[in-house]
Amino acid sequence: MRRTVLVACVAVATLAAFLGQASGEGDADTAPIYGIKLPEGYRDWALISVARVGTPLNDMRAKLGNDVAMRAYRKETIPFPDGTIIARLAWSQTTSEENNGAVRGILERQFGPEVTQKILAESFVAGKPTNVQFMVKDSKKYASTGGWGFAQFDNGKPADETVHKTCFPCHAPAKDRDFVFTRYSR
Repeated sequence: MRRTVLVACVAVATLAAFLGQASGEGDADTAPIYGIKLPEGYRDWALISVARVGTPLNDMRAKLGNDVAMRAYRKETIPFPDGTIIARLAWSQTTSEENNGAVRGILERQFGPEVTQKILAESFVAGKPTNVQFMVKDSKKYASTGGWGFAQFDNGKPADETVHKTCFPCHAPAKDRDFVFTRYSR
């Protein structure tokens, strides 16, 4: 009888582990430390802001917010309420001859060839995606990190624990703004 119960328990545990992995619920999809997964539909969230970071990263970023985040931003609510999620999508910056060709004539008529050349030397578009980061507000679950959980995903997979250990210390200088650097422009 005990052996039958033990075999049944092992079978159920194995099946549960298999179903979890098959449905994408396995640990491989969860960021370490904070236990965050890629939120469904995040690419459809509202735009908060954009940014460009220079050398050595040379990337372009879009900051997006879920409905809770956007309500807080619009009402200038600090601290952000639980349920707020802020996403940061990053791409390498690259030049685009197609883009430059499309605007060159307009710029030359308006500014002349010399100024146009300077403008186009600083003209960048989004290139290859680099990573996606999230801040998730849950003041109880993440009390030790100012109420925020953090995650970074590279090519759809969570970055390693070493990367995640740098998130909260990086945001500490923004403590007076509830650890959020990004401001919302109306």
